[in-house]
Amino acid sequence: MAYDEGLAAMLRDDLAETGTLVEKRMFGGLCFMVDGHMVAGAHGGGGMFRVGKARQAVALALPGVGPMVMGGRTMGGMADADESAMANDTLRRRLIAMALEFTRGLPER
Repeated sequence: MAYDEGLAAMLRDDLAETGTLVEKRMFGGLCFMVDGHMVAGAHGGGGMFRVGKARQAVALALPGVGPMVMGGRTMGGMADADESAMANDTLRRRLIAMALEFTRGLPER
């Protein structure tokens, strides 16, 4: 699946000041890694965020956010934001904050 460059640009801008930002094509989309850890990504239908299993229920309760499903399998600790959620700056930045909080708690790479 191809990713939406406009959504990727929003994520790129949101993550620009967060640390060492690396972009990688993964899972048919574009993933953003901060300090060596995948934080978020853009795909054809929206964006994905690595919020962690402890915060997944909170993320999934947000409007326009559902479970991330790849190859028919639900990905634990991941949230999928549709295009309307991605267009909402406040909501998108909340998901990014959740993802950054989770990944900053991971061992350094």
